[in-house]
Amino acid sequence: MSAATAAAPRPAPASGRQARRGGHPLAGTYPLLRFALRRDRVRLPVWIGALTLTTVGTLSSFTTQYPDAADRRAAAGTMDSPAGLAMTGPGHYLDDYGHGAMMGHQMLGFVLVMVGLMSVLTVTRHTRTEEETGRAELVRAAAVGRHAQLTAALCAAALANAALGLLLAVGLGASGAEGVTWGGSLLYGAAHTAVGLVFAAVAGITAQVSQFSRGASGMALAAIGAAYALRAAGDVGNATLSWLSPIGWAQRTYVYVDDRWWPLLPALALAAAATAAAYRLSTGRDVGAGLRATRPGRPAASRALTQPLGFAVRLHRGTATGFGAGLLLLGVMYGSILGDAAEMVEDIPELRDALREIGGASVTESFASTVMIVLAVVAAVYVVMAALRPQSEETSGRAEPLLATGLSRTRWAGTHLAVAMAGGTALLALSGLGFGAAGAAATGDGGLFLDLLLAPLAYAPALWVTVGVTAVLFGWLPRATAAAWALPVYAFVVGYLGTVLGFPDWTGDLSPFGYVPRLPAEEMRWTPVVALTALAAALVAFGLAGFRRRDLDTK
Repeated sequence: MSAATAAAPRPAPASGRQARRGGHPLAGTYPLLRFALRRDRVRLPVWIGALTLTTVGTLSSFTTQYPDAADRRAAAGTMDSPAGLAMTGPGHYLDDYGHGAMMGHQMLGFVLVMVGLMSVLTVTRHTRTEEETGRAELVRAAAVGRHAQLTAALCAAALANAALGLLLAVGLGASGAEGVTWGGSLLYGAAHTAVGLVFAAVAGITAQVSQFSRGASGMALAAIGAAYALRAAGDVGNATLSWLSPIGWAQRTYVYVDDRWWPLLPALALAAAATAAAYRLSTGRDVGAGLRATRPGRPAASRALTQPLGFAVRLHRGTATGFGAGLLLLGVMYGSILGDAAEMVEDIPELRDALREIGGASVTESFASTVMIVLAVVAAVYVVMAALRPQSEETSGRAEPLLATGLSRTRWAGTHLAVAMAGGTALLALSGLGFGAAGAAATGDGGLFLDLLLAPLAYAPALWVTVGVTAVLFGWLPRATAAAWALPVYAFVVGYLGTVLGFPDWTGDLSPFGYVPRLPAEEMRWTPVVALTALAAALVAFGLAGFRRRDLDTK
């Protein structure tokens, strides 16, 4: 027999240890965890750093604004209303309203929503997104167990939440503020970690149900919204509702007041049960598929879907609808406490002086103009997500077949950017509708409705500039598009917290939101609005020019 026809030697059989390792459902978890942490080496530290600095900075502002017990008692009195409790937390914190109690009452629930958001996005990014792009199938073709990817994602989220809890405990405990003890600070940090684990596990379940990452994230975010709504309803009326919410459990530790650890036990139990359910559900589906069957489409696409703009609107519809409902509700919640704004700042000289610097004929107008920046920042989060949708389409390989036709790059990307700009403007209008209706009802001033309805629209050019900056990064520096998130984060820190913390005036000039007239406290100024609009147009054109010149990220 010739050498050419000789049978190739068989490979040596794998050892029993190697065979067992390759067949274990958790095989390959550690390398996948390392890879996930490496991919998120910027994203997660930014999340953790921002939440930590916001929390510690808020405590510092509380010690400055409320130095005396009388100031804190006055603040507690203004919070003791249905609207105030719905926005903050249970009324038991008001019995002994020290600086620690203020943190547990006013900050805990808000930051827990952000922690849930961080956990959900981390888990879906390393599970469902990997399957949607086809990378999970390639990884699973190697010696990787069935549960390795889900385990790695949950571990990455758990490590992030543990790091956040530790930093919060150290940062608050070392502050030396009155009423902020080390024991309470450890409980404060542990509450964030426990709730973060719950929502990470919830995202693990939704990643099995939906076939698409946006659907999985949307269902998990809806769970966060439901938890916050149950907490708010329970704090105002039936307290039983708060015990149906992980956020309610964390707030009922009564950190810095009673320091009860046991309400975190239901959170840990729910996290364990949801994690087990996620593993069980993952065994009932194929890689890339979801437990919920994808709804079949029409036999033929409508005329709108055959056009780039109509197709872009369809892709952005779900995200825009979710943000619209959230901003409408947020506007209603802020508007409901507008009638108590004057009482809330009456005995707080620092906050009263900060609002006076904004201007306005009344405290109500000044307070409303401060709220506008919060509504605008939430809308800015949407426009960044929407403006980054072309990159998602490109990296997933869905853009290449479209651009292989007669569709130009400028028209394809431009339609997504146009939808982002129009959608952001519509979100501002919805937030103004809720804020104006609730604010007019709370104050009894019907003339305030139109002012509050139109005031958020002044921030539309700033949103368009945000879209323009994102377009420039996408067109010229696609690997640096994460930097676009710096705009809404900086706008919130400087525009909202900077007023109270006394940041220099020039810090506002570094953000497009700093040039917007702060309605209704100030008079409308058209020059900065026109200048921001022109800048946004130039940035979008420059970004599209870069996209035309560079190579596609092909698959």
